[in-house]
Amino acid sequence: MKKITKNSLRIALLTLGAVAVLSSFVSCNKKENSSSEKKTLTYSRSQGPYTVLFENGVAPILEAKGYTLKGIDYSELSLADDAVNGGDVDFNVEQHTAYAESYNKGNNGDLLPITPIPTVPASMFSSRYKSLSDIEKIANPKIAVPNDPANTARAYVLLSKIGWITLKDGVNLSTVTSEDIASNKYNIVFTEMKSLNIPQVQDDFDFVVITGSIVYNAGIDASTALAKESVLPHLVLQVVVKAENKDSQWAKDIVAAYHSAEFKAYLEKTNYENGLFWIPEDYSFN
Repeated sequence: MKKITKNSLRIALLTLGAVAVLSSFVSCNKKENSSSEKKTLTYSRSQGPYTVLFENGVAPILEAKGYTLKGIDYSELSLADDAVNGGDVDFNVEQHTAYAESYNKGNNGDLLPITPIPTVPASMFSSRYKSLSDIEKIANPKIAVPNDPANTARAYVLLSKIGWITLKDGVNLSTVTSEDIASNKYNIVFTEMKSLNIPQVQDDFDFVVITGSIVYNAGIDASTALAKESVLPHLVLQVVVKAENKDSQWAKDIVAAYHSAEFKAYLEKTNYENGLFWIPEDYSFN
Protein backbone atom coordinates (compact mmCIF):
# COMPACT_ATOMS: atom_id res chain seq x y z
CA MET A 1 0.00 0.00 0.00
CA LYS A 2 1.28 3.43 -0.96
CA LYS A 3 2.06 5.60 2.02
CA ILE A 4 0.12 8.87 2.23
CA THR A 5 2.40 11.73 3.24
CA LYS A 6 1.38 14.99 4.84
CA ASN A 7 2.31 16.86 1.66
CA SER A 8 0.22 14.61 -0.57
CA LEU A 9 -2.74 14.92 1.80
CA ARG A 10 -2.38 18.71 1.83
CA ILE A 11 -2.29 18.79 -1.99
CA ALA A 12 -5.37 16.58 -2.19
CA LEU A 13 -7.33 18.79 0.22
CA LEU A 14 -6.33 21.95 -1.66
CA THR A 15 -7.38 20.35 -4.93
CA LEU A 16 -10.76 19.36 -3.50
CA GLY A 17 -11.20 22.89 -2.15
CA ALA A 18 -10.43 24.43 -5.52
CA VAL A 19 -12.90 22.09 -7.22
CA ALA A 20 -15.60 23.04 -4.68
CA VAL A 21 -14.99 26.76 -5.20
CA LEU A 22 -15.05 26.35 -8.98
CA SER A 23 -18.23 24.29 -8.77
CA SER A 24 -19.88 26.92 -6.60
CA PHE A 25 -18.79 29.68 -8.98
CA VAL A 26 -20.18 27.81 -11.99
CA SER A 27 -23.41 27.11 -10.10
CA CYS A 28 -23.83 30.80 -9.19
CA ASN A 29 -23.12 31.84 -12.75
CA LYS A 30 -25.70 29.36 -14.03
CA LYS A 31 -28.23 30.73 -11.55
CA GLU A 32 -27.51 34.32 -12.57
CA ASN A 33 -27.66 33.44 -16.24
CA SER A 34 -30.91 31.58 -15.67
CA SER A 35 -32.40 34.63 -13.97
CA SER A 36 -31.22 37.05 -16.63
CA GLU A 37 -32.47 34.79 -19.43
CA LYS A 38 -35.85 34.01 -17.87
CA LYS A 39 -38.37 33.35 -20.62
CA THR A 40 -41.48 32.14 -18.77
CA LEU A 41 -43.35 35.00 -17.09
CA THR A 42 -46.38 34.83 -14.82
CA TYR A 43 -48.79 37.67 -14.17
CA SER A 44 -51.99 38.23 -12.20
CA ARG A 45 -55.21 38.49 -14.19
CA SER A 46 -58.40 40.39 -13.35
CA GLN A 47 -61.77 40.83 -15.01
CA GLY A 48 -60.98 44.27 -16.32
CA PRO A 49 -59.66 46.30 -19.25
CA TYR A 50 -56.01 46.31 -18.25
CA THR A 51 -55.56 42.54 -18.42
CA VAL A 52 -57.42 42.51 -21.75
CA LEU A 53 -55.21 45.30 -23.11
CA PHE A 54 -52.08 43.45 -22.00
CA GLU A 55 -53.15 40.11 -23.42
CA ASN A 56 -54.32 41.51 -26.76
CA GLY A 57 -51.81 44.30 -27.33
CA VAL A 58 -48.64 43.57 -25.37
CA ALA A 59 -48.38 39.80 -24.87
CA PRO A 60 -47.98 39.10 -28.63
CA ILE A 61 -44.99 41.46 -28.71
CA LEU A 62 -43.35 39.61 -25.82
CA GLU A 63 -44.16 36.20 -27.30
CA ALA A 64 -42.44 37.26 -30.51
CA LYS A 65 -39.32 37.81 -28.38
CA GLY A 66 -39.50 34.24 -27.13
CA TYR A 67 -41.41 34.70 -23.88
CA THR A 68 -44.05 32.30 -22.61
CA LEU A 69 -46.75 34.04 -20.59
CA LYS A 70 -49.00 32.51 -17.94
CA GLY A 71 -51.88 34.42 -16.36
CA ILE A 72 -53.20 33.49 -12.92
CA ASP A 73 -56.64 34.73 -11.85
CA TYR A 74 -57.11 36.64 -8.60
CA SER A 75 -60.44 37.93 -7.34
CA GLU A 76 -58.95 40.90 -5.49
CA LEU A 77 -56.07 43.25 -6.23
CA SER A 78 -54.69 42.83 -2.72
CA LEU A 79 -54.31 39.08 -3.35
CA ALA A 80 -52.65 39.78 -6.69
CA ASP A 81 -50.20 42.07 -4.91
CA ASP A 82 -49.52 39.40 -2.31
CA ALA A 83 -48.61 37.11 -5.19
CA VAL A 84 -46.17 39.61 -6.72
CA ASN A 85 -44.67 40.49 -3.36
CA GLY A 86 -44.26 36.82 -2.46
CA GLY A 87 -42.79 35.84 -5.81
CA ASP A 88 -45.71 33.65 -6.94
CA VAL A 89 -46.16 35.84 -10.02
CA ASP A 90 -43.74 38.21 -11.70
CA PHE A 91 -45.89 41.29 -12.36
CA ASN A 92 -49.34 42.79 -12.70
CA VAL A 93 -50.91 45.61 -14.70
CA GLU A 94 -53.97 46.43 -12.60
CA GLN A 95 -53.05 49.28 -10.26
CA HIS A 96 -51.89 52.86 -10.00
CA THR A 97 -49.00 54.23 -7.98
CA ALA A 98 -51.22 55.27 -5.08
CA TYR A 99 -52.49 51.73 -4.59
CA ALA A 100 -49.01 50.18 -4.79
CA GLU A 101 -47.70 52.65 -2.21
CA SER A 102 -50.67 51.96 0.06
CA TYR A 103 -50.07 48.20 -0.26
CA ASN A 104 -46.38 48.55 0.58
CA LYS A 105 -47.15 50.65 3.64
CA GLY A 106 -49.78 48.30 4.99
CA ASN A 107 -48.06 45.01 4.19
CA ASN A 108 -44.35 45.76 4.49
CA GLY A 109 -44.32 45.25 0.74
CA ASP A 110 -41.66 45.77 -1.88
CA LEU A 111 -43.71 46.54 -4.97
CA LEU A 112 -42.40 48.97 -7.56
CA PRO A 113 -44.20 50.61 -10.52
CA ILE A 114 -41.86 50.49 -13.53
CA THR A 115 -43.83 52.21 -16.30
CA PRO A 116 -47.13 54.03 -16.76
CA ILE A 117 -49.61 52.42 -19.14
CA PRO A 118 -52.80 53.58 -20.90
CA THR A 119 -55.43 54.29 -18.26
CA VAL A 120 -59.23 54.40 -18.22
CA PRO A 121 -60.37 57.67 -16.62
CA ALA A 122 -63.37 58.14 -14.37
CA SER A 123 -66.19 59.61 -16.45
CA MET A 124 -69.64 61.15 -16.16
CA PHE A 125 -72.63 59.54 -17.84
CA SER A 126 -76.37 60.13 -18.00
CA SER A 127 -79.26 58.06 -19.30
CA ARG A 128 -81.55 61.11 -19.10
CA TYR A 129 -79.55 63.95 -20.65
CA LYS A 130 -77.28 64.45 -23.66
CA SER A 131 -75.27 67.49 -22.60
CA LEU A 132 -73.60 68.98 -19.54
CA SER A 133 -75.56 72.18 -20.12
CA ASP A 134 -78.79 70.30 -19.39
CA ILE A 135 -78.05 70.64 -15.69
CA GLU A 136 -79.20 74.26 -15.89
CA LYS A 137 -82.82 73.15 -16.31
CA ILE A 138 -82.83 70.59 -13.46
CA ALA A 139 -83.95 71.48 -9.96
CA ASN A 140 -81.70 69.91 -7.35
CA PRO A 141 -80.05 67.44 -9.73
CA LYS A 142 -79.19 64.03 -8.30
CA ILE A 143 -75.70 62.65 -8.90
CA ALA A 144 -74.26 59.29 -7.81
CA VAL A 145 -70.53 59.12 -7.04
CA PRO A 146 -68.32 56.30 -5.71
CA ASN A 147 -68.00 55.99 -1.93
CA ASP A 148 -64.46 54.57 -1.65
CA PRO A 149 -62.04 57.39 -0.72
CA ALA A 150 -59.78 57.46 -3.79
CA ASN A 151 -62.66 57.35 -6.25
CA THR A 152 -64.81 59.75 -4.24
CA ALA A 153 -62.00 62.27 -4.59
CA ARG A 154 -61.79 61.63 -8.33
CA ALA A 155 -65.51 62.27 -8.74
CA TYR A 156 -65.50 65.59 -6.90
CA VAL A 157 -62.38 66.74 -8.73
CA LEU A 158 -64.13 65.91 -12.03
CA LEU A 159 -67.19 67.92 -10.97
CA SER A 160 -64.88 70.80 -10.10
CA LYS A 161 -63.20 70.51 -13.50
CA ILE A 162 -66.51 71.01 -15.34
CA GLY A 163 -67.50 73.90 -13.07
CA TRP A 164 -70.44 72.36 -11.23
CA ILE A 165 -68.78 72.75 -7.84
CA THR A 166 -65.75 74.57 -6.45
CA LEU A 167 -63.34 73.17 -3.91
CA LYS A 168 -61.73 74.85 -0.95
CA ASP A 169 -58.39 76.51 -1.61
CA GLY A 170 -55.36 74.34 -1.05
CA VAL A 171 -57.26 71.06 -0.74
CA ASN A 172 -55.33 67.86 -1.49
CA LEU A 173 -56.93 66.59 -4.70
CA SER A 174 -56.17 62.96 -3.83
CA THR A 175 -58.22 63.10 -0.61
CA VAL A 176 -61.17 65.35 -1.50
CA THR A 177 -64.46 64.63 0.29
CA SER A 178 -67.85 66.32 0.28
CA GLU A 179 -66.60 68.42 3.21
CA ASP A 180 -64.13 70.08 0.84
CA ILE A 181 -66.83 71.51 -1.44
CA ALA A 182 -66.76 75.30 -1.19
CA SER A 183 -69.74 76.01 -3.46
CA ASN A 184 -72.43 73.93 -5.14
CA LYS A 185 -73.72 76.09 -8.00
CA TYR A 186 -76.67 73.88 -8.98
CA ASN A 187 -77.62 72.60 -5.51
CA ILE A 188 -76.61 69.11 -6.48
CA VAL A 189 -77.76 66.28 -4.23
CA PHE A 190 -74.93 63.76 -3.99
CA THR A 191 -75.33 60.07 -3.20
CA GLU A 192 -72.15 58.17 -2.44
CA MET A 193 -72.34 54.42 -3.09
CA LYS A 194 -70.28 51.41 -4.08
CA SER A 195 -68.72 51.89 -7.48
CA LEU A 196 -69.91 48.48 -8.65
CA ASN A 197 -73.55 49.40 -8.02
CA ILE A 198 -73.63 52.70 -9.89
CA PRO A 199 -74.21 51.31 -13.42
CA GLN A 200 -77.20 49.32 -12.12
CA VAL A 201 -78.96 52.42 -10.75
CA GLN A 202 -77.94 54.91 -13.42
CA ASP A 203 -81.57 55.46 -14.47
CA ASP A 204 -82.41 56.66 -10.95
CA PHE A 205 -80.04 59.63 -11.20
CA ASP A 206 -79.63 62.63 -13.44
CA PHE A 207 -75.89 62.02 -13.76
CA VAL A 208 -73.43 59.42 -12.46
CA VAL A 209 -69.65 59.26 -12.15
CA ILE A 210 -68.24 55.82 -12.97
CA THR A 211 -64.61 54.74 -12.62
CA GLY A 212 -62.68 53.29 -15.53
CA SER A 213 -62.60 49.55 -14.98
CA ILE A 214 -66.30 49.57 -14.08
CA VAL A 215 -67.14 51.43 -17.30
CA TYR A 216 -65.52 48.53 -19.12
CA ASN A 217 -66.96 45.70 -17.01
CA ALA A 218 -70.47 47.16 -17.22
CA GLY A 219 -70.26 47.26 -21.01
CA ILE A 220 -70.80 51.02 -21.16
CA ASP A 221 -69.80 52.75 -24.41
CA ALA A 222 -66.96 55.04 -23.32
CA SER A 223 -67.67 57.40 -26.21
CA THR A 224 -71.00 58.38 -24.59
CA ALA A 225 -69.27 60.01 -21.61
CA LEU A 226 -70.32 63.62 -21.06
CA ALA A 227 -67.04 64.42 -19.28
CA LYS A 228 -63.82 62.67 -18.32
CA GLU A 229 -61.41 63.34 -15.51
CA SER A 230 -57.90 64.66 -16.04
CA VAL A 231 -56.06 61.67 -14.59
CA LEU A 232 -53.77 62.79 -11.77
CA PRO A 233 -50.22 61.36 -11.78
CA HIS A 234 -50.74 59.07 -8.78
CA LEU A 235 -53.79 57.51 -10.50
CA VAL A 236 -52.10 56.56 -13.77
CA LEU A 237 -52.02 52.76 -14.16
CA GLN A 238 -48.65 51.04 -13.93
CA VAL A 239 -46.81 47.80 -14.59
CA VAL A 240 -45.78 46.67 -11.10
CA VAL A 241 -43.00 44.24 -10.13
CA LYS A 242 -41.14 43.28 -7.00
CA ALA A 243 -38.39 45.88 -6.57
CA GLU A 244 -35.58 43.33 -6.85
CA ASN A 245 -36.71 42.54 -10.41
CA LYS A 246 -36.79 46.09 -11.76
CA ASP A 247 -33.50 45.75 -13.65
CA SER A 248 -34.12 42.25 -15.02
CA GLN A 249 -34.14 41.86 -18.78
CA TRP A 250 -37.72 40.59 -18.78
CA ALA A 251 -38.92 43.67 -16.88
CA LYS A 252 -37.14 45.90 -19.37
CA ASP A 253 -38.74 43.98 -22.23
CA ILE A 254 -42.22 44.49 -20.77
CA VAL A 255 -41.58 48.24 -20.50
CA ALA A 256 -40.26 48.30 -24.07
CA ALA A 257 -43.33 46.43 -25.34
CA TYR A 258 -45.71 49.01 -23.83
CA HIS A 259 -43.75 51.79 -25.53
CA SER A 260 -43.20 50.04 -28.85
CA ALA A 261 -44.35 51.08 -32.29
CA GLU A 262 -46.23 47.77 -32.50
CA PHE A 263 -48.30 48.60 -29.41
CA LYS A 264 -48.98 52.11 -30.70
CA ALA A 265 -50.21 50.62 -33.99
CA TYR A 266 -52.47 48.24 -32.07
CA LEU A 267 -54.05 51.11 -30.14
CA GLU A 268 -54.59 53.14 -33.29
CA LYS A 269 -56.04 50.19 -35.18
CA THR A 270 -58.56 49.24 -32.51
CA ASN A 271 -59.40 52.71 -31.13
CA TYR A 272 -59.76 50.56 -28.09
CA GLU A 273 -63.39 50.24 -26.96
CA ASN A 274 -64.45 53.58 -28.50
CA GLY A 275 -61.67 55.61 -26.91
CA LEU A 276 -61.86 53.87 -23.55
CA PHE A 277 -58.18 54.45 -22.77
CA TRP A 278 -56.43 57.71 -21.98
CA ILE A 279 -52.71 57.97 -22.70
CA PRO A 280 -50.55 60.37 -20.66
CA GLU A 281 -49.29 63.38 -22.65
CA ASP A 282 -45.67 62.56 -21.91
CA TYR A 283 -46.08 58.89 -22.87
CA SER A 284 -43.49 57.95 -25.49
CA PHE A 285 -43.54 55.39 -28.28
CA ASN A 286 -40.32 54.20 -29.90
